Amino acid sequence: MSTKKVTGFKYFLWILPFMVLVFLFSYFPLHGWIYAFYDYKPPRPLSKCEFVGLHWFEMLFSNETQVSQLIQVMKNTFAMSILGIATSILPLFFAIFLNEIKNKKFRTFVQTFTTLPNFISWVLVFSVAFALFSSGGMVNYVLMNLGILKEPVKFLDSDSYTYLKMVLWSMWKGLGWGSIIYLSSIAGIDQELYEAASIDGAGRFQKMRYITIPELMPTFFVMLMMAVSNFLNNGMDQYYVFQNSFNKEHIQVLDLYVYNIGMTGSSYSLATAISMLKSVISVALLTVCNLVSKGVRGETII
Repeated sequence: MSTKKVTGFKYFLWILPFMVLVFLFSYFPLHGWIYAFYDYKPPRPLSKCEFVGLHWFEMLFSNETQVSQLIQVMKNTFAMSILGIATSILPLFFAIFLNEIKNKKFRTFVQTFTTLPNFISWVLVFSVAFALFSSGGMVNYVLMNLGILKEPVKFLDSDSYTYLKMVLWSMWKGLGWGSIIYLSSIAGIDQELYEAASIDGAGRFQKMRYITIPELMPTFFVMLMMAVSNFLNNGMDQYYVFQNSFNKEHIQVLDLYVYNIGMTGSSYSLATAISMLKSVISVALLTVCNLVSKGVRGETII
């Protein structure tokens, strides 16, 4: 066996554990899609449940109540995703300005301080939000003691500006973490470009405009395409902990809707059917984004 083949086999053995993990956690659970074709009633085994074929898929579009709920959920999902994509440029600019901080200790402090929220669970984030912004929280307490407010503002127990509040919390949690990949890209920029720009008399902002930002655009484009392909995948944790009877109409995104139907409504088969459709649409979006990337950049993202 040649040395090249031996080296290739070693590399394969290194990635094999990760391939096994991907199969176990990403592909093997797909066998659960079979529940979408049965009228599953737990705890009965699937073999004793009635096979209904495409009944749950047909019900999604034939039941008026279900259709109206689904339309509202899709509006919420689209609104959250569009706002998320619109604010995806912020980690790029944050990384650029962070890189411009010359004091290394202060730059490290800012990067660490803004990255830490990513490792805090959404349950703890809601605890912080409740302590600060509930009717009896610190913000209302201070404002009322200062005489600015006569009665507490219902920041959490209200349906006003639900989309904006969720995006702001998401930005607070993920801004520092999202900037890491751009900081890595900045570190890979040829320093001779900056030296040449300095010789030509370019200032700091000119270097940022004509060197740093153009060099980061390929990375941003890939991240943008990935965000578009995950348009329907808002996640559930954030919206689950912040939902209540006041804001449920506008905070319920598709992932949370599937959870509520399956766990709260005990309709596992319907929840599986919706989840299947979401996965198929997400794969289709990823394929389209891949074709767009190939046509625009000449490179594919997968």
